[in-house]
Amino acid sequence: GADEIDMVLNIGKVKEHDYDFIEEEVRQVKKACGDHTLKVILETCYLTKEEIENASKACYRAGADFVKTSTGFGTSGALVEDVKLMKSIFVDREVKASGGVRSAEDVAKMVEAGATRIGTSSGVKLMKGLTSDSDY
Repeated sequence: GADEIDMVLNIGKVKEHDYDFIEEEVRQVKKACGDHTLKVILETCYLTKEEIENASKACYRAGADFVKTSTGFGTSGALVEDVKLMKSIFVDREVKASGGVRSAEDVAKMVEAGATRIGTSSGVKLMKGLTSDSDY
């Protein structure tokens, strides 16, 4: 009954620069998802800018609907420059900025960078105009 599927990119294969593997794996998951939305989590905190760019390109070619910055379990969350880079590839598709979004100002920066969705554990505080003191 799920309408959207999140998958985590194979970070080991990104580190090996095996983007053909990444593309094929994402393609197979998208095929299994059918018409449902596939979001691919890059876990950008572990990747270089070049790896983010190449992984995003592989996900795009494979038909992913979204690329997403992080799971919430990595060493940091979304960075504006990473969201901008991901959106430069996913121009006509979606980017989700997840993690580290703690204030309305953070949300505005991510949206300006190209995020079409925000993942945060601080949604209630943000809607009240407050800043979260969460570590993530």
